[in-house]
Amino acid sequence: MNRRIAALLLPLLVVAAAGCTTTGAEEPAPTRPRAERPSPFDDCAALTTAPSSPAGATTAPGTGDPLPELTLSCFTGGAPVDLRAVRGPAVVNIWASWCAPCRTELPAFQRLSERAGGRLQVIGVNSRDTRSGAQSIGEDFGVRFPMLVDQGEALQRALNRNAFPLTLFVDAQGRVRHTDASGALDDARLDALVREHLGVAVPA
Repeated sequence: MNRRIAALLLPLLVVAAAGCTTTGAEEPAPTRPRAERPSPFDDCAALTTAPSSPAGATTAPGTGDPLPELTLSCFTGGAPVDLRAVRGPAVVNIWASWCAPCRTELPAFQRLSERAGGRLQVIGVNSRDTRSGAQSIGEDFGVRFPMLVDQGEALQRALNRNAFPLTLFVDAQGRVRHTDASGALDDARLDALVREHLGVAVPA
C-alpha cells in the first residue's frame, strides 16, 4: 500500500520541484551605467569675469541692447549662467551639430579664442541639438571654449532671430553691438567684425 501511495505521489513531487528550479530565463544582472565621456568644452565659471583690457583697446562709441534676461545651463554642469552677468567683450556663437555652416566656422572661433590672449571671451551656445551631437563636434573639431546649452531656443526667440549660425558681438557693458547671420565666418571676417564692433584687435 505504501509503495502504491509513493508511486502516485512521486510525479507530483517532481512537478513541484521543477517549479522551484531555474529555467534558464533568469533576469539579467543590472548593468552599470556607462560613464559619460569627459566634456571637450571648458567650464563656464569664468564667463562672469571680465577679460583683461590690453593697452590701446577701445570700444567704438554707440548703443546696443543688453543680452536677454536668460539663464542657461553649462555643458559641463555646475551653476547655470545668467547672460546678463556675462562680462564682455565677448563673441557669442549660436550653433548646432546638424548645421553645416556651423561646423565650417567652429574651428575659426576656436582659433579666435586661442589668439585673443584674454582680450575677449568666446562663448558657444549649443541650440536645438543633442548632447551627443555637440559632444562629438567638440571632440572632432577640438572646440574647447565654454559652451552653454539652449535646447528650447530661448535666446534666439528673445533676439527674434531664427538663423543658424548666429553670432553676437557683445561689448564690455554687456550690450549686443552687432548680430551676424551672414553664414560661416572665417578668421579674417571674424577679426574684422571684432575690431569694428568691439574695438579689439586680435593678433593673427
